[in-house]
Amino acid sequence: MFDMISGFGGSLLGYILPFLFVLTIVVFFHELGHFLVARWCGVKVDAFSIGFGPELFGWNDKHGTRWRVAAVPLGGYVRFLGDDNAASAADRDSVANMTEDERKSSFHGKALWQRAAIVAAGPIANFILAIVIFAGTFAFVGQYVTPAKVDTVQEGSAAARAGILPGDTILTINGTQIESFNDLQRIVSVSAGRELEVVLERDSKTITVTAVPDLREIEDRFGNKHNVGLLGVASKTDPDDVRLVTYSPPEAVWRGMKETWFVVDRTLSFIGGVISGRDDASQLGGPIRIAQISGDVAQIGFAALVNLTAILSVSIGLLNLFPIPMLDGGHLMFYAVEAVRGRPLSPRIEDLSYRIGLAVVLMLMLFATWNDLTNLNLLG
Repeated sequence: MFDMISGFGGSLLGYILPFLFVLTIVVFFHELGHFLVARWCGVKVDAFSIGFGPELFGWNDKHGTRWRVAAVPLGGYVRFLGDDNAASAADRDSVANMTEDERKSSFHGKALWQRAAIVAAGPIANFILAIVIFAGTFAFVGQYVTPAKVDTVQEGSAAARAGILPGDTILTINGTQIESFNDLQRIVSVSAGRELEVVLERDSKTITVTAVPDLREIEDRFGNKHNVGLLGVASKTDPDDVRLVTYSPPEAVWRGMKETWFVVDRTLSFIGGVISGRDDASQLGGPIRIAQISGDVAQIGFAALVNLTAILSVSIGLLNLFPIPMLDGGHLMFYAVEAVRGRPLSPRIEDLSYRIGLAVVLMLMLFATWNDLTNLNLLG
């Protein structure tokens, strides 16, 4: 019995620790973006918190900011002078009773462009973090590259219907240059049901065909199931064809930016697919799913876990830009309205919007958690 409990605890720890590592880094840099720009704009920061709820430990810096680590590690916040809550809603009584000097140091006393810059800095920091991680990987770890040469074509597949043959080399898809078989897989995987213009080389001639990837459910190395687009082609697994390529710092940064954009594009494509009914909303995951993926990826190695951190950082940054009150995008939406109207929304409308935003965020979290429990067979 002890061995069984010990094994379960060890297994659980193998998921929790990587999850906390990944999420803490992403949240820290997101909040650091808010913090640094706020300080640059002369805003007094009352608290910088990693996590929510009761404080586990913390300290005060010389500027009076309370740096704290809290008990619930599912996010974080920066609380500015004049804030009523972690979402930076104004404490109107406090703001109204401020002295002139205090108002100048408060978030809500700053110019519109300064407030917008402070809010946007969080998601931007997430994108910068991702670019730095991806660039570092390309420069110091490198990537394995397999030529996009077709070795076999599955009978009746999308590739077979399009007229792709063994021996063909894929050059571009919808104008995007294909440098490796991995590039081919990544584009095709998010393009189920879409027409793709494929330019290929055959017998030293350039040929253009149109392929429509099929939607198929596949199982990854960890037993997780995903709905992806498939052409039905395979590459030759000759070790001599696989190269480990590293890049110069400028090219690594450029590729880091491209990789970050790829994650953004793939995320938006998935959301659009869910809305249109093309993709299954059950693939939307929450904290449990992230913890599982973190633990699985950690088994591959530290470099893979850091790469997952970059992917999650992009996702968190993008999610926070959605125009939902309570999120950074919701604040930016309010500021855009304020810029057009010449004055902020009324307190009543803002309060109602925050309540609606909170309800939307909670529903999304519950839905994602339900998906986690269902997909991981934790409901029995």
